[in-house]
Amino acid sequence: MYQANQSRYESMTYNRCGKSGLKLPAVSLGFWHNFGDTSAYGNMEKLCFTAFDHGITHFDLANNYGPEPGSAEKNLGRILRENFTPYRDELVISTKAGYDMWEGPYGDWGSRKYLLASLDQSLKRLGLDYVDIFYHHRMDPDTPLEETMGALNQAVVSGKALYVGLSNYNGPTLEKACKILDDLNCPFIINQNSYNIFNRTIEENGLKETSYRLGKGIISFSPLAQGMLTDRYLNGIPQDSRIMTDGRFLKAGQLTPERLHSIQELNNLAKERGETLAQMALKWVLKDDMVTSVLIGASKPEQILDNIKASENIRFTEEELKKIDALSL
Repeated sequence: MYQANQSRYESMTYNRCGKSGLKLPAVSLGFWHNFGDTSAYGNMEKLCFTAFDHGITHFDLANNYGPEPGSAEKNLGRILRENFTPYRDELVISTKAGYDMWEGPYGDWGSRKYLLASLDQSLKRLGLDYVDIFYHHRMDPDTPLEETMGALNQAVVSGKALYVGLSNYNGPTLEKACKILDDLNCPFIINQNSYNIFNRTIEENGLKETSYRLGKGIISFSPLAQGMLTDRYLNGIPQDSRIMTDGRFLKAGQLTPERLHSIQELNNLAKERGETLAQMALKWVLKDDMVTSVLIGASKPEQILDNIKASENIRFTEEELKKIDALSL
């Protein structure tokens, strides 16, 4: 059975999640890609071992991560059962519900029926009695916000989640949701949204400022813009890249000549700083105390080892920040 590195907590930075008592590693591991049934189980184990051995205590999932939907939870459940049973209390496991998961009118969005049924299914696949964080995955324009927030609160009251979070919400809806959850004394502590040098929507829609003002943490998914903010595409599109093998999220059309020029210039700036482009991009997201953690994806253990260095020496000069801003357009 796997035995964790005894020095795993020596180099990772842990940030308090808003004003809550929970701390998260500056770098967390996301299961959006590379943990479905189309991936090799042995490699999934190596990714989890490498992460935990270097202080990454937070594993983030959703009910529909795969492919097939549910398979990432199922595969992590096996990894937990076979290797991490002694370390459960050292891990933060999160999952979500809000996107299409099963057929019919009860397998999507934000109804009480869907959210609580999905959580039960997730716990069964994970082999856990509870998750540490349960998120609503996206805003529902048709279900009353009170119903969705009430379902999140019920997840905590039932003992099936310790904390709750919101994902892909904007600032105004976050504020309304927070008021409802506060009135219920529900431990809402975190928001999960896409945020990177190329995607600053949470600044534009007020989520970042509102979350900070309300004392809630932020965890950024796609902090590397689906791989664009790495050295992966500096010399064109590799045949084994996500664009060529998947194509559901990052598409070749996004890599315009202008964007490729920006990536090259950002890479040059990273070199001047003595960093990889990925390290600099992650540090940019973490540069102020508004963002608790960045969610990285990985297909190889080496990518994790490179990315965790982003928790070290997070400093930028004003000139560097202005240059990054100019290259983000």
